[in-house]
Amino acid sequence: MKKGSKQKSSKQNQQTVATTTCKKLFFKFSKQKKHNSQGDFVKLFPLEVSLKIFSKLDIHSLCNAAVTCKSWNQTIEHCDDLWKHHCLNIRAVCQREVDDDRGKGYSWKVTLHRNYWKSKVKYEWLSGKYSNIQSWSNLPEKCMYPMDVDTWGEILEAELQRVLYRGN
Repeated sequence: MKKGSKQKSSKQNQQTVATTTCKKLFFKFSKQKKHNSQGDFVKLFPLEVSLKIFSKLDIHSLCNAAVTCKSWNQTIEHCDDLWKHHCLNIRAVCQREVDDDRGKGYSWKVTLHRNYWKSKVKYEWLSGKYSNIQSWSNLPEKCMYPMDVDTWGEILEAELQRVLYRGN
């Protein structure tokens, strides 16, 4: 089997596992008695409705929802697709890193966790936020994050382009 097709089948298997886990969760919640679930829309509504609601949350709100109660936590933790949209957003800044992590089989949630702060810091560097810093003491506390040589190369290339643009 070729490497490309092996990766495709691996990704398809991961998606199937995530979908199967969501379906198992659906059957688990549908068997629970509804009288104990007043105010818990995850237990009251069909799973698809709950997932649609959770999919509209930003990262911070989704993380807060995951610690609200057991049923919300189980739903959010077992449905990896809830994290996909957020992960694809950070991919705009950290494409190589996200693609590498997904290629290694990391879930959307783990990939997001591994690259979230890096994407924030890298975006600030790439956008020129730190272009006119006179000394290290002028740098804000959260401007550094461990980055590889290729990432620093991207940042320095962007800085060079800014300098050349200002020179014209």
